[in-house]
Amino acid sequence: MSLQNYKQTLVYLKKKKKVLFLTTSNRWNDEIPKSTSLAHQLKKDLGNDKCTIIDVSKLVIYPCEGNVSQMGKGGNHCGTKDSILKDKDKNPSGHHRCWASLNHKDDELWKVSKELLESDAVVFFGSIRWGKMNAIYAKLIERLTWLENRHATLGESNLLKNIDAGLITVGHNWNGDEAVKLEKEVLGFFGFQVPEELSWSYQLTKDANEETCKGYLQ
Repeated sequence: MSLQNYKQTLVYLKKKKKVLFLTTSNRWNDEIPKSTSLAHQLKKDLGNDKCTIIDVSKLVIYPCEGNVSQMGKGGNHCGTKDSILKDKDKNPSGHHRCWASLNHKDDELWKVSKELLESDAVVFFGSIRWGKMNAIYAKLIERLTWLENRHATLGESNLLKNIDAGLITVGHNWNGDEAVKLEKEVLGFFGFQVPEELSWSYQLTKDANEETCKGYLQ
């Protein structure tokens, strides 16, 4: 990360009315992950009144059920109208459609979709693990597939067309830039606007073989 990256993101988001930060890195104890700390600092600089942070690692979110490829339902059955979450508090827009949300009453994906669909911009924060985004981020993106499927396959409107999206990651020594590039393409497929100012990666070193304890402390 350079200070220039941070400043560009800050300047861009200050133009937005309602911003959502989704943090996806985790710890087993009370330590705050580096990418999560970065999200909180950016929120402080933006102003608490315009930015909401959701720690996705703390939510109960079940894995995607693979309804994009469910042959027993005649093929792609992801996000069809009969999968709507019928709860005005959890789904005030009426747009949340996900079978896993119906099949698991304690599923909390609605906490993400409710804020997301009311936002002007969303930034995902997370850790690079083994050259790609962490498992919590991957699970979240898979569970949001109904938003992409709605317009790409079902031929309905794109709910994300007016929302800017980006990805800010922290890694140690391998593949951070490449991981961000891939996820930017994914966010584009979802239907978001993906401005350059909202996506970047911090990596301590370009030496993929740097695995010393000293390096990790740095």
